[in-house]
Amino acid sequence: MSAMNRRDALRLITSTMGIVAYSSHAVPSAPAGNAMLKRPIPSSNEMLPVVGLGTWQTFDVGSGSAERAPLQKVLQTFIEHGGSVIDSSPMYGRSEDVAGELASQLGLRPKLFVATKVWTHGKSAGVKQMQDSLRKLRANPIDLIQVHNLIDVETHLDTLREWKRDGRVRYIGITHYTESAQDEVLRVAQAHPVDFIQINYSVGEREAEKRLLPFARDKGIAVIANRPFASGELFRRLRNKPLPAWAGDIDCHSWAQLMLKYVISHPAITCAIPATSNPGHVVDNMQAGLGRMPDARLRNMIVAEVSA
Repeated sequence: MSAMNRRDALRLITSTMGIVAYSSHAVPSAPAGNAMLKRPIPSSNEMLPVVGLGTWQTFDVGSGSAERAPLQKVLQTFIEHGGSVIDSSPMYGRSEDVAGELASQLGLRPKLFVATKVWTHGKSAGVKQMQDSLRKLRANPIDLIQVHNLIDVETHLDTLREWKRDGRVRYIGITHYTESAQDEVLRVAQAHPVDFIQINYSVGEREAEKRLLPFARDKGIAVIANRPFASGELFRRLRNKPLPAWAGDIDCHSWAQLMLKYVISHPAITCAIPATSNPGHVVDNMQAGLGRMPDARLRNMIVAEVSA
């Protein structure tokens, strides 16, 4: 996501609604007495906060303090505001290692639900990659491993079932990030028992509502929503548009909160994972998990507002 586009959106909201825009230098404390909404993992009933944290691009940084200091604040702010689920992948460059090292340094590892992926071909290569991920993320056992973009999915699911039986991973799943792959995600989920599916879902990408989300809810499969802002496209679309007054009816004070509430208000969604390297954006995102959620009428209004 473009940080400038997000910043512009927050600045516009500040001028039109009179609220204080967040910045990386002034992160407000977590709201007292207002708990983050949680949803159960259907296969276990373990509860997860509905707003998590992605690491694509944002955590792929070097070892310098200037690069890592904002990410330390991101993790601290994420936990302070009720977050738990952090999602990474070997595909994301140094993201696994950076997330694991920072979480360990800050003493936050026990508070995180750590998810990653396997992204390679062949059983032996998959095993090595997963072993490397556990080491980098300082997570053994790890909470969730998913087959990334369905690559060699049958092979890796066989391995993951073995790892789950052996206690090396708690949950297993599959992922993709495009609407064109959702039929294949559905086929695999129908053929193989998985705890999680991770798919793209946003107010701008709603294909999953037709078949995949109803299937997951019916079969008791947790759903992680990636690309909740359509990789920043929704912010670009809304750049010069004021937030509608009725957004306050569901406790929304920014476009990010409105778009996230659309995603997490779907009953099949367990968690959304927006990515950011800005602590102020973390606060903005996390507040989407608080307060009132849109009903069917307001969800339709959100779609109409974003699509206009």
